[in-house]
Amino acid sequence: MAGEKLKPRDPDWETKVRASFARQTFMDTIGARLSAVSPGRCEIELPFRRDLCQQHGFLHGGVVTAIAANAGGYAAFTLMPPATSVVGIEYKLNLFASPKGERVVARGRVVRPGKTLYVVEAEVEAESGGERRAIGRMLATMMCVEGIPEVGQEVRP
Repeated sequence: MAGEKLKPRDPDWETKVRASFARQTFMDTIGARLSAVSPGRCEIELPFRRDLCQQHGFLHGGVVTAIAANAGGYAAFTLMPPATSVVGIEYKLNLFASPKGERVVARGRVVRPGKTLYVVEAEVEAESGGERRAIGRMLATMMCVEGIPEVGQEVRP
């Protein structure tokens, strides 16, 4: 999809994405925020917090996976039609450096949009002292799902 301009199928795509992200209580719990969104792309930032670390003092891989999956998922969601939602159905994350620093940033982008399935990737970087270094990369598949409550409707367990 290099060079190809991706077009959202929902004219209200940005409101839909931001509202969905705002309902993600886990993202709120860990302090992640949606820092940028455009058609086929999404960026999520997370300040470094010691309470989110594993035993060696590095940000836990599960937390890194969560922000990478969300960045890729919301990148896909920007292109999905109205009255649909997004769910992750498969992902693989390679961590190639220790997730430490002042903050971690995951940048998701759509590699291949489809009618139902979207292939996405997310690059994850750690920032320290104003410098960023790559710490991981995710390749994932997201699914466009109909029949899940729309923005503003409460989801009950």
